Amino acid sequence: PWYSKAEQLFRVRGCLGEDPTEPFHSIPYAFKPVPDEPPIARARAELKSLGLHPASLPLGVDIEAWLKEGKTGWDAFPNTGQGKVDAQTGPLAAALADANIKLETGAHVGWLEVSPDGKSIAAIHYTQNGAQKTLSPKLVILSAGAVNSAVILLRSPSAGNGKTGGKGLANRSDQVGRNFMNHNSSAMLAIDPRRRNDSVYQKTLMLNDYYLSDGKGGKPLGNVQLLGKIDGNMLRANVKLAPKFALDFMAGHAVDWYLMCEDLPDPESRIMVDGKEIVMQWRRSNMQSLEGLTKVMRENFRACGYPIVLSRPFDKRTPSHQCGTVKMGNDPATAPLDPFCRAYDHRNLFVVDGGFLPTSAAVNPALSIAAQALRVADHIRKMELSA
Repeated sequence: PWYSKAEQLFRVRGCLGEDPTEPFHSIPYAFKPVPDEPPIARARAELKSLGLHPASLPLGVDIEAWLKEGKTGWDAFPNTGQGKVDAQTGPLAAALADANIKLETGAHVGWLEVSPDGKSIAAIHYTQNGAQKTLSPKLVILSAGAVNSAVILLRSPSAGNGKTGGKGLANRSDQVGRNFMNHNSSAMLAIDPRRRNDSVYQKTLMLNDYYLSDGKGGKPLGNVQLLGKIDGNMLRANVKLAPKFALDFMAGHAVDWYLMCEDLPDPESRIMVDGKEIVMQWRRSNMQSLEGLTKVMRENFRACGYPIVLSRPFDKRTPSHQCGTVKMGNDPATAPLDPFCRAYDHRNLFVVDGGFLPTSAAVNPALSIAAQALRVADHIRKMELSA
């Protein structure tokens, strides 16, 4: 039930029954999907005419609040604190309603101190407003993101090794920082100079027909979904020599898509520390799936009547959906965390963020991370905090 609970917490809007790859839902969506604007309704119908299954994209967004203070077409939000239901406006706001929970801001965690026997975390060392501080809680839940959680563990001294020695904490398996994954992805613009796309919020469709196979019985390719609306200024960042009016025309007649494929775990794809610096050694994998998805979607969009289809892969300067660096597993010899995200090496340490994911899949991981966080929290409450 945890995934559905996460959808409720983020007030996700969606529609069951449209996506052929859709997993079981314990409860329906609480809110109807964000409706297609006319150019996107047309795109949905065009894809359906090819025998494909475009589906409403599940979205954690209050579309009325989003658009209330400004009609923006991009993926950001003009009404901060309201329109987009993110970690701050969703679960954090709900947590802070509890008088027993306090949020410390302006704090930077440097490292964790292990107990003399090495079996637990004794203290958190952090800086706040220029002052060095220490906290010694019963439980430590590290949720700094796949990069920074690994960095904190790697920078933390192992028992008996001094402040700079050893492999860091929770690292008997030597897997902390390894298996860094980041989705292989491309932007694709389907352009028809005869038809203007005046959508304000166009990010309402997805396509999973190639998620489980290439459509011909071959290997999986990935997920396709709409981007927020691109404009000429955004295109100019990548096409500096083109005249602005041409870029504005191109953007105004394009439907903008995001192609996303799985990155596979590789122990040599890793996050490392070098003094105060963070080193990302990302070894991309499975690029053939992105190439295959790009090819088939270009053919599909041309069949839908878009004579111009442009694509550009996102490079290493655009790391998104980072995961895998502190993975969970059933064997402490190969994974830092157990299936409830508890560190095998330190009983009071949990790592709950994208780092625990052993694979990246080919969809946005936010709700999967939130669902596991709720599952882990329930486990902690029953096993560690019960009277």
